[in-house]
Parts: sequence; structure tokens; C-alpha cells
Amino acid sequence: MKDVTLILDDGSRFYGKSFGYDRPAAGEVVFNTAMTGYPESLTDPSYAGQLMTLTYPLVGNYGVPPFTFESNGLPTFMESGKIHAEAIIVSDYSETYSHWNATESLADWLKREKIPGVTGIDTRALTKRLRESGVMMGRLVFEDTEDVTNQPKYGEINFVDRVSCKEILVYAGGCARRLPLTASAEEINETVAEMGSSSSAGKECLKRVLLVDCGVKANIIRHLLKRGVEVIRVPWDYDFNNLSFDGLFISNGPGDPDTCEATVLNIRRAMENKQLPILGICMGNQLLAKAGGAKIYKLKYGHRSHNQPVRMVGSNRCFVTSQNHGYAVDNNTLGDDWEPFFVNMNDGSNEGVRHRYNPWFSVQFHPEAASGPTDTSFLFDEFVKSIS
Repeated sequence: MKDVTLILDDGSRFYGKSFGYDRPAAGEVVFNTAMTGYPESLTDPSYAGQLMTLTYPLVGNYGVPPFTFESNGLPTFMESGKIHAEAIIVSDYSETYSHWNATESLADWLKREKIPGVTGIDTRALTKRLRESGVMMGRLVFEDTEDVTNQPKYGEINFVDRVSCKEILVYAGGCARRLPLTASAEEINETVAEMGSSSSAGKECLKRVLLVDCGVKANIIRHLLKRGVEVIRVPWDYDFNNLSFDGLFISNGPGDPDTCEATVLNIRRAMENKQLPILGICMGNQLLAKAGGAKIYKLKYGHRSHNQPVRMVGSNRCFVTSQNHGYAVDNNTLGDDWEPFFVNMNDGSNEGVRHRYNPWFSVQFHPEAASGPTDTSFLFDEFVKSIS
């Protein structure tokens, strides 16, 4: 194992050993307090551009599941087709793994995808530094390798553009089909109709959801398909308003939502149809709020865990949620027609918005989990029910 030094922007240094791929890396250093779920977290596009620190001390003991894909093109056990985090930092890496579904070690997976992994870091001290000073840029420096310097700040990069799909994907009839961005609205609508006609539901009538991919997790699509809808997945900046669909879904994604003005403008156009059901998750919450006129701010160190308590506003109903975000909606900037939907019970920050009159709502947490609790998966049911 090579010696590795993590250098934070404030000059702090943490020393460890490499157990992944030996290459320098730089990014925003964040921490995740979940006890399990590193395969899902590493493949979550929302971690793009970040050095992911896990606070749970022992990591790697259950290995990595197979990277297989379903007939509809979605990965069976992962949240996307590759690792998106820039690196993973742990206290104690377990070289020996044991799990019925494991096919390789975490180290072997990281090396195969050329992602650095660092063990031996005092993750408690690192997390305390990030909690006190806020998340910051950092870089991994390996012995006998050149240092990575002059990296742009995290908020200066449009990570959504990097991770969003580069074509149109249609999920219907138990399979998926890819279409070029140059496909006309007529070609797309005909493709969906053709694929839907071969499904068990027949031609009569599957509900059609337009999904704006800002870095969507696979389990979001799984939840929609499980509820019998057809999904048209388009890139973050694609003008989808000429397509035929019954509901609009805005996904999670990495980076600063202010880099996604094209998405906000397209959402505003869609909102001209006041009967159109809209649901957003994570960044989708921020983009829907921005489309409604609200402002976004960056949290000091974000929410990245499986145990974030949220309360549904106007009730005493509380839920334990899975979260992964560094930005939040400013409740004080919501317009008169909007209201907070959920609130975080730890710090009082916004966890969702909803329109007072139209069928538009969004949540900051992940009701689809993967990994984490599924207490709020009923929100998918509410969205699908609202589609006429």
C-alpha cells in the first residue's frame, strides 16, 4: 500500500494508505454517516466531483455485488453504470469480505474503475474539521506522484452536464430503447406507443412520465416502472415541452443547482399547464423551487446519511430518510402560492416544497432510498395517482 496524504484547502493534512487505484485526485471533501450502502453511494451520480468520506469505521467487509443489468438496461444492484465519486476515504478497510451476493472486493472494484481508495485516515477528526469549518476542496497526494493543483472549485463546474444522459431513453414494455437527441417529437411519441403496446397492459393506457435526468439514480426509475408507468428519460437541458407525457419528474443530481438554468426555464414552461403533475427529488426539489421563484443556498456540510429525520409540515408525522445533498431551498423566498412540504428535524432546513393549488411537489430526501430506509416510498404512489 502506498502512502497517501489528504490535503484540505485550509492546509489540514491527514495521512493514510492506498487500497484502491493509485492516482492523484481532487474534489470537494464530504462525509457520509451511513453504516452500509457503499456500492449504491459510489455509483450515485450525485457524488460526482467529491471525495467521499465514510464515518462508519469498518468498510468493505461485505464486498461488492455483481455489476449485472436488467432487460430494461438498468443495473441490478447499482445506481448507475459506473462509480461517480472521485475517491473513497475510510478509517479501516476490511481486506476480507463475506456476503452471499458478493463477487469481488471493494479494492478490486476500485482498481478496475481506476478510483482511489484511502484507509487509515482518522475519519472522526476529518469529519469534525468539516463540521466546524464546512465542506471544502481537498486533494489526494500519493508518494512518488505529481500533486494535483489548480483545480476549479466544486461550485464552478456543471457536474449535472457531466452525468446526465446524452441521448433519449424510453422505458416501456419491460425493455428500453435509445433514441438520438435529433429524434423528432413524433418519432419519440411513436416509439413509446409501439413499446407500450407490447406490454401486458396493452395499448389502453399506461401513464407516461417525462423524467429530466440531472443525474438520476436507477432506483428512481425502478420505482416508477414498478408502478406501471412508461418513462421517457431526457438530458438535463433538453426542451421536452413538445413531447407527449402525463407527468413530469425532475431527478437528483450533483453540484450547484444554479448551473441548471436551462432546466429551470423548461420547468417553468411546463408549469404553464397547471394540471400537469410534477414531482422532484433532491436537486429536483431545488430546481422546482427555483422555477417557482425561490432561492437556493449552500449548507455548511450538507446531509449525507440514512437517518435524517423529517417532519411533514402541518402534521406530527415524522419519517427517517436517506439523503445526499449539499444545497437547500430558502423557505423565506417561497412565493405565496408555495409552502414547505417537509422540514428537517435536526437543523430546520427545507426538505420539500408543494404548491398550494396545483399538483406540484418535491422532496429534498430520497424516498427511493438505495440504500437506506423506504419509509417515504408512498410519495411515488401519490405522484402516480395524481396523473390522470
